[in-house]
Amino acid sequence: MKEIPVAAPALDGKEQEYVAEAIRSSWISSSGPFIDRFEREFASLCGTRSAIAVANGTVALHAAALALGLRPGDEVIVPSLTYIATANIVRYAGAQPVFVDVDPKTWCIDPRQLEQRVSSRTKGIIAVHLYGHPADMDPINEIATRYHIWVLEDAAEAHFARYKGRLVGSLSAAATFSFYGNKILTCGEGGAITVNDLALEQRIRMLRGQGMDPERRYFFPIIGYNYRLTNIACAILCAQLERRVQIVSSRKAIFSLYDEQLSDVPGIGHQPVADWAEPAPWLYCITVSHNRYGRTRDELAAILKEGGIDSRPFFVPLHRLPPYENISQHHYDLPETDKLAATGLNLPTYPGLARKDIDRICELIRKSAVPS
Repeated sequence: MKEIPVAAPALDGKEQEYVAEAIRSSWISSSGPFIDRFEREFASLCGTRSAIAVANGTVALHAAALALGLRPGDEVIVPSLTYIATANIVRYAGAQPVFVDVDPKTWCIDPRQLEQRVSSRTKGIIAVHLYGHPADMDPINEIATRYHIWVLEDAAEAHFARYKGRLVGSLSAAATFSFYGNKILTCGEGGAITVNDLALEQRIRMLRGQGMDPERRYFFPIIGYNYRLTNIACAILCAQLERRVQIVSSRKAIFSLYDEQLSDVPGIGHQPVADWAEPAPWLYCITVSHNRYGRTRDELAAILKEGGIDSRPFFVPLHRLPPYENISQHHYDLPETDKLAATGLNLPTYPGLARKDIDRICELIRKSAVPS
């Protein structure tokens, strides 16, 4: 029986051709024409002044936060329902993440809960566009402006999503993207930071390149990092950008098939979509109600696994993970986060997923229900 993974890259364009071109040119490290081309094209697509290519999505967050001024002793407000990198980069800087719940209407950080977490030490908010759905950026930005703190978009899972008609990546001081192997666009490992402010761009580029002064070779006025991305990786990304419409369209078609086949299964819930949002079709999300479906999320995942179908549980709440559960002065009661983390499941989503594969997945989900 064919195994169906959660994700698989779509590399059937000019990826091999461009990689071979990079190798033939000998530009295989962190300089080369594909880097310049990718940064220029990606910035244009996001509607920003600049895009800075970096080694992965985690270092994109770290470099952006440092460039925005994050320092030891600061606090940054983050949602607890997200990948751990969102909080880890705050700790890398010697600062403290402060967790808030998510809005059940978006599954993203709840703007209504931000003000109660703002303190004299708060320096920023990281707004995660979770599972491809944009966070509600207008009230987030309004609160940030009022308290003179910055906002950083974590758009790792939300390539080309739109908020009120505007592309994510252009909605705050800076935004970060991931191009890991399971993302909508991929080069295996990679990331990018989008910005509109020239001074911020220059700080990020210095941090990315070991802190070297761009006007004085081998002179390092600051401590930086080797967060550069290679010309080979950007060659892959340039090929991915050429087929972005096809890749996104394929994923949207998969979402539609799942919607069609799972809409009437008792106990199977679906990702909400705000009327102002156009989510990115990253991974198809469902929730599993034990009372109505007759099985838990984990029981369904085990059944799918036995049937040769991989799936992925939602992220474990960060405030319940060992590195973070006992380090804060705050008491966390985040019921929406806990509920989603216990019931949410990602189903296989990638352009190569055939209709017969989706039929097989949905049939197994339907027949595994144990209605009361």
